[in-house]
Amino acid sequence: MKFSLGGSLKLAFRPWVEGIENVPAEGPAILASNHLSFSDSFFLPAVLDRKVTFIAKAEYFTSPGVKGKLTAAFFKGVGQLPVDRSGARGAGEAAIKSGIEVLERGELFGIYPEGTRSPDGRLYRGKPGGLARVALATGAPVIPVAMIDTEKVQPPGKIVPKMIRPGIRIGKPLDFTRYQGMEGDRFILRSVTDEVMYEIMKLSGQEYVDIYATAAKRQIADAKKKAEAEAKKAEAAGKGKGHGTDGPGKAGAGA
Repeated sequence: MKFSLGGSLKLAFRPWVEGIENVPAEGPAILASNHLSFSDSFFLPAVLDRKVTFIAKAEYFTSPGVKGKLTAAFFKGVGQLPVDRSGARGAGEAAIKSGIEVLERGELFGIYPEGTRSPDGRLYRGKPGGLARVALATGAPVIPVAMIDTEKVQPPGKIVPKMIRPGIRIGKPLDFTRYQGMEGDRFILRSVTDEVMYEIMKLSGQEYVDIYATAAKRQIADAKKKAEAEAKKAEAAGKGKGHGTDGPGKAGAGA
C-alpha cells in the first residue's frame, strides 16, 4: 500500500523535494519534522524509497465495523504504528518505547517534536521528552525536515484536499552521540530539542513561537469563546435597549 499510495500522491500533487540525499540509504535515523497538516505523515514517506514509521493513536487501529477495519488497514499500510495512551503516563512513554524499537531494527522513525499540528502555520517549541530521549537512547542521527505548504493542501477540518503543490526540505543529519547516557538530564534534553527546532526553523522559514503548540491552541480556543460570549452579550444588550425605546414610544403615540 505504501508504494501505491506514494505513487498516487506524487502523481497527483507532484511534491518537490530538497536534500533527499541527506536520508541514509540504510541504517537507523530519526526524521524530525514540523507539523502543518494531517497529510504530512503521507507526503514525507511518499518521496522516500525507505519506509518511515510514525506513531498514531491506537483508536485508529481498534475501531469496530467495516470502516474501522479499513482505517486500520490504511494506517498500517502507510507505516503508522499504534500507541496505547491508556497508561499512567499516556502516549509519551509508549511512543518513546516504540521509537526505540523501530530504530533498533535499523529503520527510519518519524516524529513531530511540536507534539501536535501547528494551529496557525507558525513553528512552536519542541517537546523535549520524545525526540531527545529516543535520540540519546539509540545514538541514531536526527534529520531535520520541513514540510512546506501542506496545510494549504489539507487545512484542518477539511476532508477534500486542494490541488496545491507542497514541498519538503530535508536537512543534514545531526549527531547527538556526545550526549548518550544523559537522557535523564532535562537540560540536555532541552538543548537537543532546541537545536533540532532551530534547524527546522531555518529549513521551513516559519516564524518561531517559544511556547508549546498545545498551549497556543488553548489560547486560541479561549479567545474564540470569549469573543463569542462578548458577541452574545452585545446582542442581548442591543435587544434590551431596543425594547426599552419601544415602550415610551408606544406610550407617547397613544397619549
